[in-house]
Amino acid sequence: MDPLHDKVLANNETIPKEIGVRELRDAIPGHCFRPSYIVSLCYLLRDILGVVTLAILAAFILPQITSPYFYTLSWCLYGFTQGLFGTGLWVLAHECGHGGFSQSQWLNDAIGWSLHSMLLTPYFAWKSTHRRHHLHANHMERDHHYVPYRRDAYAAKLNVEQSKLEDLAADTPVVTTIRIIIQQTFGWPWYLLFNLTSGPESTHPKSPGRWWQNSHFDPTSSLFSPGDYMSVIISDIGIGLTISGLWYLGNLFGSKSIILFYVVPWLWVNHWIVAITYLHHTHPSLSRYEQDSWSFLKGALATVDRDFGWVGRFFFHNIIDFHVIHHLFSQIPFYHAEEATRAIVPILGSRYYQDKASSFVGGLWQAFTECQWVEPGQGNSTGNGELRFQKGPSPAPEYKMRHWKDIASTECKAWM
Repeated sequence: MDPLHDKVLANNETIPKEIGVRELRDAIPGHCFRPSYIVSLCYLLRDILGVVTLAILAAFILPQITSPYFYTLSWCLYGFTQGLFGTGLWVLAHECGHGGFSQSQWLNDAIGWSLHSMLLTPYFAWKSTHRRHHLHANHMERDHHYVPYRRDAYAAKLNVEQSKLEDLAADTPVVTTIRIIIQQTFGWPWYLLFNLTSGPESTHPKSPGRWWQNSHFDPTSSLFSPGDYMSVIISDIGIGLTISGLWYLGNLFGSKSIILFYVVPWLWVNHWIVAITYLHHTHPSLSRYEQDSWSFLKGALATVDRDFGWVGRFFFHNIIDFHVIHHLFSQIPFYHAEEATRAIVPILGSRYYQDKASSFVGGLWQAFTECQWVEPGQGNSTGNGELRFQKGPSPAPEYKMRHWKDIASTECKAWM
């Protein structure tokens, strides 16, 4: 862990030097760090039972509905609800990747690989890049998730002068809605394919030239070291088995059945993955950090806990309700996250961020309209490396990793 810097935070307070990761850990009851085989497996079986029961009910009941209106509505409701259960299974696989499901690494990886593969997520590949997201959270150069534009890059993306950014009109609600839909629909698979929104130093040096240069599915991509090769192959095998199974079932029951039973819920899972991860670190109160100001603790604390009500607690296993503690100690099982959070909040005080008032749609809209780019906040004009979110219109959607050709060519020369 990096030593804690005595720097000004987003709320214009400082973290005293005596408060560090060790002090926070000591405040948390020891049992919070120990996963229970029984509890974890019960949650897993509960979610699997929910998926299977819902699918069986849909298979036997929904085809009997004669009204086209209620038939369509029922299948939409099935897809949405099954997507909630599917997201819960995805979150449990995420727990496995952090070692929070059980104390057995092979069991964690076996369950995590199985669940993520069924949801077309490359388990070991994403586990590798996600670990680096935790190590470099909110680092402008090295983070793997939702790295915002700086002023110059944002102005260039909009093709305007930097001095005129504050004069730009906000997007109309229709444009904002369309952009949100694009992000929520295509964001997750496009991230896996091209490592979108990642920092320029989040990759390994590789020779440029391939369009899949930064893919989670290529064992030789810039995301991985040579030691990751076989784990990425195993991840791809899991994806291949799932696609093969879907193809077989499609031939058996028809493509319509695959779309209704699997594809629609899978699209909802993709939506929730993007929404949850986007809202974790995107809020007007949070900061991003340059290299000279970043530390592990400050990056982890630039995270906001939100309230998803019973949906977040039951289906999503507290992943959005108590995410600050997850970034500080990712091995804590989700069912101990609330207790661990309550233990550290008195120590952190106002340095703990939560937004329990905003609705899901309201929070997503606020993040999308008020957090488009970053620059030093008021009072930081000398440049201490702390950047604050600024509002503005949405630039065109990204379709590949930012500056990847420049990064690849520069790092390749250094590598050689």
